[in-house]
Amino acid sequence: MEIVCLATRPDLAPVVASWLWEAFWREGGTGLAEVEALVATAAGPSSLPQSFVLLEDGVPAGTASLAARDLEERPDLAPWLAGLYVAPEYRGRGHARRLVAAVEEEAARQGEGALWLYTAGAEGLYEGLGWVRAARVVLPCGPVVLMRRVAGISRA
Repeated sequence: MEIVCLATRPDLAPVVASWLWEAFWREGGTGLAEVEALVATAAGPSSLPQSFVLLEDGVPAGTASLAARDLEERPDLAPWLAGLYVAPEYRGRGHARRLVAAVEEEAARQGEGALWLYTAGAEGLYEGLGWVRAARVVLPCGPVVLMRRVAGISRA
């Protein structure tokens, strides 16, 4: 098992875009091409967004990103853990924990003191990883929980 940065493996961008589109964007009417363009920015050399892909036996199994922005309603908060996704056939193996830890470690490496995320239904997962509820936010798509984590203290 290894976690690679999408910037070093841009060949993985299509699978990451497909996952994120299916999981987070398709239902809202966003096109796959828009998500592919967004993911392409994480495959470039800039510091943010930065996406990670977990490979199991060389096969992409999941992804997560460190993003400068993720919630339009809270532009004052940064950076964000965004787009955590583990393919269904790889769930239950601790991959989400590993991907979250990779993002936390990168945020700490970049000198960030805290990370933010929002979730509509995975509060328990994140609480188990040391994240704390900060607020409830009502978005056009429904209510979400805003969560915070002090950077640099992940449990890989």
